[in-house]
Amino acid sequence: MFIIIGMKKLNLYITKQIVIGFLLVAFCLMSIIWLTQSLRFIELITNKGISIGVFIEMTSLLMPRIFTILAPISLFAAVLFVYNRMLSDRELSVMKAAGISPWENAKPALLVGSILALFNFYVMNIGIPAAENAFRDLEWQVKNNVSQLMFREGEFTTIQDNLTLFISSHEPDGSVGGILINDDRNPKTRSTVSAELGRIVHTPKGPRIILVHGSRQELDRKTNRFSSVTFDRYSVDFGAKQNKARKAEGVREKTLSELLTALDNKSLSPEDARRWFVEGNKRFTTPLLNLIYALIACTGLLVGNFNRRGQIKLISYSVGAMVLIQAFDLAIGNLAAKKLWWLIIMYLNLLLPCVICLWLLFFYTPNMFRKRRQYNPEES
Repeated sequence: MFIIIGMKKLNLYITKQIVIGFLLVAFCLMSIIWLTQSLRFIELITNKGISIGVFIEMTSLLMPRIFTILAPISLFAAVLFVYNRMLSDRELSVMKAAGISPWENAKPALLVGSILALFNFYVMNIGIPAAENAFRDLEWQVKNNVSQLMFREGEFTTIQDNLTLFISSHEPDGSVGGILINDDRNPKTRSTVSAELGRIVHTPKGPRIILVHGSRQELDRKTNRFSSVTFDRYSVDFGAKQNKARKAEGVREKTLSELLTALDNKSLSPEDARRWFVEGNKRFTTPLLNLIYALIACTGLLVGNFNRRGQIKLISYSVGAMVLIQAFDLAIGNLAAKKLWWLIIMYLNLLLPCVICLWLLFFYTPNMFRKRRQYNPEES
């Protein structure tokens, strides 16, 4: 009874250490990736004038995709660190001497890996499609919302050559106030338009501004004749290109059922159908990497023999196995998009390491990896 209670407390302690390590490693890696990805959107701040809030929202919408990539690697590093420290402190040696099997010691790592695999499965099938859709819509709004992004309050904005606009304020309803436009696009005349209020509208020919309650002054360059008129409603064409349409939905934005039934979708080309089908299968295999990497990280240290000089060799084997699995997963995924029979290899790439690790954990014996000394009759 006391042994069972002690094992539960020990497993809980190991689990906490793994979770804390995973969170620290994942936070550091995601922070670095967030900084590198955010450089792509610096142009939107300098040229479009988007707010810091919108900038953070756009970059944060990329994090679910990055999390699914970094989570297995972060868990692998955390598990490897925790079990290596326990082995260096002789804790694992004491537990082996007490008769605790490697399988019992591996349960905390497998528990965290299983929970993280389920969470990643949810993120890949629910979180990422929603985030990608939100990012696509937000990106379109940022690049095409002329009134809020192109025009800054209290600044002269040059829309194109010889066309400059000034606004005093952005109103809560989306309109702009205190408008002044200087238009030199016509070589024969020069005009200046001012208005109390205005609103940016989008037309097939590009954005226009509808002005309300203002005046228009025009100077004839040839005769130097000046004219002025007032108006209740007037429009100015920016002469800009037509707004870009929203990007079509990508593979990551599709649901799992759409991806798995892509081969029966007649509207897709054979290449796209295979690519969608492979992506649907990767939504199963990618979360499983969390469990596989946790299993690989702890197995080598649990079944290997203790070395007072350190466990560099065991750690190198574990890291090498993880790198090979990750490399094969990426390479085979690309090959499977061309030939679907590569999907079998993609699943075997995860299944074989799992079977090998489980076999070692269940059937490990202390003398399995020790070199047997040959018997020499002359020494007796």
